[in-house]
Amino acid sequence: MKDAARKLSAISNTDATPHYREAPNNIEAEQALLGAMLVNNDAFYRVSDFLKPIHFHEGLHRRIFEVAGDIIRMGKTANPVTIKTFLPSDEKVGDMTVAQYLARLATDAVSIINAEDYGRAIYDLALRRSLITIGEDMVNIAFDAPLDMPPQTQIEDTERRLFELAETGRYDGGFQSFADAVAQAIDMAGAAFERDGNLSGISTGIMALDAKMGGLQRSDLIVLAGRPGMGKTSLATNIAYNIAAAYEPEILPDGSFKAKNGGVVGFYSLEMSGEQLATRIISEQTEVSSSKIRRGDITEADFEKLVGCSQMMQKIPLFIDQTGGISIAQLAARARRLKRQRGLDVLVIDYIQLMTGSKKSGENRVQEITEITTGLKALGKELAVPIIALSQLSRQVESREDKRPQLSDLRESGSIEQDADVVMFVFREEYYVKNLEPRDPDDPKYAEWEQEFDKVKGTADVIIAKQRHGPTGTVKLAFQSEFTRFTDLADPSFNQYEH
Repeated sequence: MKDAARKLSAISNTDATPHYREAPNNIEAEQALLGAMLVNNDAFYRVSDFLKPIHFHEGLHRRIFEVAGDIIRMGKTANPVTIKTFLPSDEKVGDMTVAQYLARLATDAVSIINAEDYGRAIYDLALRRSLITIGEDMVNIAFDAPLDMPPQTQIEDTERRLFELAETGRYDGGFQSFADAVAQAIDMAGAAFERDGNLSGISTGIMALDAKMGGLQRSDLIVLAGRPGMGKTSLATNIAYNIAAAYEPEILPDGSFKAKNGGVVGFYSLEMSGEQLATRIISEQTEVSSSKIRRGDITEADFEKLVGCSQMMQKIPLFIDQTGGISIAQLAARARRLKRQRGLDVLVIDYIQLMTGSKKSGENRVQEITEITTGLKALGKELAVPIIALSQLSRQVESREDKRPQLSDLRESGSIEQDADVVMFVFREEYYVKNLEPRDPDDPKYAEWEQEFDKVKGTADVIIAKQRHGPTGTVKLAFQSEFTRFTDLADPSFNQYEH
């Protein structure tokens, strides 16, 4: 096979070109792996979970691996006879035809035992070639100093490419075959079948919401909006805690982890400090009012509950970043780092209007919000995680008789509505009815108000105003204001069992 390897090398490293450095490759390892596959198709399954055709240096080897892989996945036998018809017959490998070359690969095949080692060697060399490409691009752009790519932008671009390479073994993006897209869709359906609750996405821990949305879907930008006092942050912290508390890892063949249930959550708290957020979550979980916790107005039993809850919470994978006024570029860089170091399954941002864009958007706030929402959508796709981004609503809601939010109320930019896959509004009628309480309890209208207040007390509506892959509508939830906690409403049908 040494002759064939020499002929396949694009340029030999001769004395005439002492400064030329050939891209790292190992043609012999590629030949050995392909030979083992053609003799025993089981060799393919030893490498198929990490090795792709793109990782082969030699173009013909890429085509052989791709064709053989397709045949094996269809349950047929891949050998020199069955695959030669799918390869170019007029192509030459030195003095050999492709058919003769395939026969030579099979004849000189090594043991299947070594297949995975050869596969790893090919994969590692492909990564090194990609690193060289990224490094060369970085050096060349830094030398050219183009006006449209200042150093900070170049750093962000290089970091993104390195992250993609570390995550997937390739960074080039480009077209994906429909077969790959179909395989991913079937994998998603399989994961939903196995996951608790049979959801295609990550469970929010609130059954009524999950039923309407199928959980939080990977790559989705979910905008959660509402007026101040409606409970946006409360609902976001409830969902974040539920997901982190339900985290159940699963070990993959390559030794990495993925979430079987729940997930690792990154929470960007731009409005509240980490300590304030933790106080809220502790209050939700222990049913001790957060105002009492802050004042120290608690009993010994309450304090024991707080300590027990805090010990349990220290183990859950919920990470908080409390940097105020963070830019979309900083947020993306930190999210990539968290995914590499700890894993990441859901991102929560509280809230969009407290983020900043780049300086190029200038004083135009609408352009800045557009840049932020476009960046969040792109980040969700890059990291393959759902992003829950909270948003303020404009004051025009308050001037209407019907205070229920609409898509047109989203503040400062139509891009929020446009880029979001899901738009949800939190609406608590209790908040508005409470403010209408007559001052005099003897007022004839007081009884009427009391009746209306009792009807809406302790309830909240989550209005799903937009959803790309599901129905819109309203989800009724229970809301305990003293603990800032959203839960499923008790099923009225259970009342028949009450005595």
